[in-house]
Amino acid sequence: MTTVKNIYDYINSFAPFDLQEEWDNSGFLIGDFRKEVKTVVLSLDATKGAARFAESVNADLLLTHHPVIFKGIHNIKKDSAVYTLVNNDIAVICAHTSFDRAIGGINDNLCKILGLKNVQHIDDTFIVTAQLDNEMSIDDFAQFVSETLGTNGIRYTDTEKTIKTVAVGGGACSEYIDTAMKISDCFLTGDLKYHEMLDAAEQGYAVISSGHFESENKPFLMLKEKLEKLFTDVNFIIAPTENPVLTV
Repeated sequence: MTTVKNIYDYINSFAPFDLQEEWDNSGFLIGDFRKEVKTVVLSLDATKGAARFAESVNADLLLTHHPVIFKGIHNIKKDSAVYTLVNNDIAVICAHTSFDRAIGGINDNLCKILGLKNVQHIDDTFIVTAQLDNEMSIDDFAQFVSETLGTNGIRYTDTEKTIKTVAVGGGACSEYIDTAMKISDCFLTGDLKYHEMLDAAEQGYAVISSGHFESENKPFLMLKEKLEKLFTDVNFIIAPTENPVLTV
């Protein structure tokens, strides 16, 4: 019999929850550690839609990357995700910043999706470096990233520099742009502001802002394969959610 705690302990074994950032709220957030788990729903975000889907398939556990509870809750309304999950006895585990930087976590998986090799974790950061098999122009690499991650639009800086070494940081890693510029030909991340990209462009440096959802969704859901190999008595289902922030 698999319990909520069994799944928690497995994730904790390679992405320790106590290594999460101080501002984060990863870990076991809703439910009973001892609850038997037969069906798990995975979703990048603990949205109302994900909660309703978990309810519809009689899930015992919702496993997400972004926490369902980030800050203090002042009320719990009937149409909220938290209400739906608690009311249907669905436990919740969220693996956020500890999974971001873990071996086999978001960045490693993002590199695997993009076919990047020789991944190196950079100490005290949320970024890694990796290598392209062959050098590419920024235009070609940005196009490749867009097609591979399934984005509807991608933002990047124009530069004549060819790309071989890539610094990768899924999600929001803009605070590491200076480090990335020193150790790579291009910084690929999810969210970058205009002025951050402008500063990089002024220095002739390549950055790609691929979208927060796009840079983390597939990499997080790759956790499903690992879980299925270990917990053979559990049905793991991916919630049918799409990026609610549209780009045309």
